[in-house]
Amino acid sequence: MWLGIISLFPDMFRIATEAGVLGRAVDSGVLSLDVFNPRDFTTDRHRTVDDRPYGGGPGMVMMVEPLLAAVAAARAAAVAAAAATQSAPARVIYLSPQGARLDQDKVRALSAEPALVLLAGRYEGIDERVVTAVVDEEISIGDYVLTGGELAAMVLVDAMSRHLPGTLGNAASSMEESHLDGLLDYPHYTRPETVGERVVPPVLLTGDHAAVRRWRRQQALWRTWQRRPDMLQGRVWSDEDRALLAPVLRDPRPRGDQDDQDE
Repeated sequence: MWLGIISLFPDMFRIATEAGVLGRAVDSGVLSLDVFNPRDFTTDRHRTVDDRPYGGGPGMVMMVEPLLAAVAAARAAAVAAAAATQSAPARVIYLSPQGARLDQDKVRALSAEPALVLLAGRYEGIDERVVTAVVDEEISIGDYVLTGGELAAMVLVDAMSRHLPGTLGNAASSMEESHLDGLLDYPHYTRPETVGERVVPPVLLTGDHAAVRRWRRQQALWRTWQRRPDMLQGRVWSDEDRALLAPVLRDPRPRGDQDDQDE
């Protein structure tokens, strides 16, 4: 996968890709990432990329010409990297508070793209004419305000990289992790078995893989029902999931993560 990042702060992405999952993806060659600084596409000696907003108001707005030139360069680089073709230029994603909320389905879909251009805005935002001219999609990582789109872009890159081959130590991790099945994650435990008065749920020590699977599924269902019931709206329920969730429907009081599985 090839990614072109439009950002005024290239070093932020250099640091982010030197370690962990992203570093492994880059080192293995399954992820290639280039950063395009709009300042490199300016024509004045001050390398100006922002100006005051028309109509007045606080802050500054990123200008059209440097952004359009940076996007054009990124799309050309995608073609040169054989990640896209002239007939199908790399999609441009603008990380924006006005965008659709990022979720796992969107991450999975975007990770299948051979190339993407991620546009990270700054200041009060970017000139709307850039959005209408080259942006294919706007994505938000949450209903809050950041100082710029770089962190949002990193979140998206990190989430997508987990779906690329060879980036996770255990391939099964990406199949079982939180949100992939539309549920919150089940609780995890490791050594020691006892910490003060808190112990590992006995079912996890039995070696009974079927029982462990049911327990984990039940915990995921319970957590989602208690903490994010909105995630269950419109869900198609299996008979097993209905049976596992039945106890919390009968008694909706909060349950501890260490509750034994109801049979």
